[in-house]
Amino acid sequence: MTTHIANPADLLDLTGQTLGTTAWYELGQDQVNLFADATGDHQWIHTDPERAARGPFTGTIAHGYLTLSLAPRVLADVLTIDNVQAALNYGLNRVRFPAPVPVGAKLRATVTVTSAQHKPAGVEVVFGLIYEVDGTERPACIADVVVLYR
Repeated sequence: MTTHIANPADLLDLTGQTLGTTAWYELGQDQVNLFADATGDHQWIHTDPERAARGPFTGTIAHGYLTLSLAPRVLADVLTIDNVQAALNYGLNRVRFPAPVPVGAKLRATVTVTSAQHKPAGVEVVFGLIYEVDGTERPACIADVVVLYR
């Protein structure tokens, strides 16, 4: 489901509402390895399938920050705004990684408008994102993502 609005200011009326849930994404080992190369985080639990098979998660897991970095994709999947000049990543208010994301698992996110307010630079929106892994009870990531729309 995608929420379609005309202007960023329309988000003020959507405070407290769920915008939608994405389709399932599969995080593969190639994507995890590329993220490791980009960030320099080559910890074996992410990049060494043989060693990770004997580790605490019985296989490699995605970086928590890789999961979080899907936020722009997640937002684009559930929200379309017609008249926006720019959508700027403005920050994070809260991030937690309660459960791992096994490589090869299916992941999706649900997005809620936590708050929205006019600012001199545009409309500042806090989106609540909850990432879940198919077949597990605990969320993989809970984040309050702040976006400034101009």
